[in-house]
Formats: sequence, C-alpha cells, structure tokens
Amino acid sequence: MKELEDNRDSPTDAVRAFVLCGGAGTRLRPVLADRPKSMALIGETPFLQLLIERLRSQRVSDVILGTGYMAEKIESYFGSRNDLGMRIRYSREHEPLGTGGALKLAEPFISDPVLVLNGDSYVEWELLPMLELFTAKDAALVVVVQAVADVARYGSVALDHDGRVTEFIEKGIPAGPGLINAGVYLLRKQIVRELPAGTAISLEREVFPSILDRRVYGLVCTGLFIDIGIPDDLKRAQELLASRVGAAAKTLGAAS
Repeated sequence: MKELEDNRDSPTDAVRAFVLCGGAGTRLRPVLADRPKSMALIGETPFLQLLIERLRSQRVSDVILGTGYMAEKIESYFGSRNDLGMRIRYSREHEPLGTGGALKLAEPFISDPVLVLNGDSYVEWELLPMLELFTAKDAALVVVVQAVADVARYGSVALDHDGRVTEFIEKGIPAGPGLINAGVYLLRKQIVRELPAGTAISLEREVFPSILDRRVYGLVCTGLFIDIGIPDDLKRAQELLASRVGAAAKTLGAAS
C-alpha cells in the first residue's frame, strides 16, 4: 500500500475528511424550510456541528464541506475554524452532482485515502480501526456498516467470512434485519480520479458496486446510528442526541 500522504505523528493526522452536505433535503421541507438538512438543530446546535466534533475527536483536523443547497448558511456559520486548530474548506456545487460528483469536484483538496461522511447521518465510527483494516487488506474502500432492525429503507450490505463486501443490495429488497451502509467511507483517491468530472453520479448506487473486485471491506459499527432524512427520524435524533450536544456546544459553539 502507498504511504499515507503528509504522514505525521499519527496515521490519522494525514487523513482529510470530506462531508457531503449539499443535498436539498426535500423530505424535510415541511419541518425544515429555512436551512439545509445538515444544519437542522439538535437543541440549539446544528447537526453538522456534531459531525465536525466527531471528526475532531478522531484527530481529523482538515475538513472539506461539500456544500450546495443554501451553501451560505453552512459557510457563514463554520467559517475556517482556525480558532479550533481545524482547517475547514468548502467545495460548493452549483448544480446537483450526486455523492460521487460532489466528491469529484473536491478532488484537488482530498487526501489519499480520504474519509467521506454523509452529512445527514450520525454514526459512532472510529478512524483508527478503519485505517488498520484498510492497510491490512490493501483495500480500495472500507465502508462502515451498521446492524439495523429493518434494511428496507436503506438497502443492505452482504459480507463474507473475512468482512469483504460481496454485494450492495437495493433498498426494499429484502426487508428485515441486516447490515446497512452507514454512510462513512475510507477510500483511495484513485477511485475519485477515475470518476467523470461535472457529471451527476452516485457513490452508493453506481461506483461502489462496480469496484467490488478491488477489495471492498465492511467494518461493523455497533454504536448509535441515526439518519435525519425524514421528519420522524429528525425528531428521534433531537431526542437521542441531546446528551451529545453539550460537549459539541462547549468546543465548537463557544468559539463561534
């Protein structure tokens, strides 16, 4: 495996994060019309702030936010965050590009490998185990997967005995308990280089299923998982994440 770029004291220090937060959040419009989905409030704290604090806790200090819909709401709130020892930059879509197109747009800024997060999901991932698996298996991609009671809304992920992903299964088929793609990825920059520029493309539906022969592994996460994409789940997140808001507000919010 190629050495991590800009390697410093810890392997995690070299990894930059790209957070997908450009979606319009149309299903949340009835309850969230004045801001992008990732800026939905948990108490008085934007959801995205919790994700950035998670990154900070994992010693990720260089973050690119992939903005789009109501981009100025995100960019004006977070700024550059140099006051926290973090570097936050922005890659703004001027038209919807999907998760793959948004990542391609940010290609000049990302590390190799790059950590990618969905901006509308809270997952209790840890970077070091992801890096260890990525290195041990010489992987092209490590996907955090999560056990849920019903995979119908998300689609499911099939793993073999070694943790290698054998299939990404479309949502709705089948229903019931299983493992889902939790929206946290560690992937080689070469995958991004191969994507067409200026084209709307989905990492989950188009790119990842096409590279299964290039060593794609799943890392099972057992902590809290919440996707805030629909009103009922946003309400659930506001209840379940209340205890996590305090720490984020003291660190990120206090410096605003």
